[in-house]
Amino acid sequence: MDLRVDSAHQTAEHAFDSGLYCAESVVRALARAQGEESELLTRIATGFCSGMARTCGPCGALSGGIIGIGLALGRAQAGEPVQSAYSAVQTFIGDFEHAFGARNCDALLGCDLGTAEGQAIFRERRLHERCREFTARAAELAAGAIARHAAVERALTA
Repeated sequence: MDLRVDSAHQTAEHAFDSGLYCAESVVRALARAQGEESELLTRIATGFCSGMARTCGPCGALSGGIIGIGLALGRAQAGEPVQSAYSAVQTFIGDFEHAFGARNCDALLGCDLGTAEGQAIFRERRLHERCREFTARAAELAAGAIARHAAVERALTA
């Protein structure tokens, strides 16, 4: 699989700037990088945005990256191996945490988006800009993890 890491970064930024949220933008970017254009993929990601629907869960950009990795390396049938997908996801999560210091939305932003106070903090501190950064970088990191693990998989089966 030949993913362009810089293209995923730019596509995620563009999707985010157009009004999609974090997980939706990352999934769209990674799907597009794999030649998939289905709106269904973006819709599947919606509940993962804003830290799993404003519940202080994992960052939506991180979740979107995991969905995109599954699209590339996931299994379609029972009995197929999971190691390539699991390994890529583990790499991606580690890279994301190394880049940003956390994986949960509230820890990354310093506020709880599930509260009116947290949403006010989000607006006042213009944290939307941080989310844009998380989104673009997550797409880049996930695309890199996909490319590396797909190359390893090809080498093992060659």
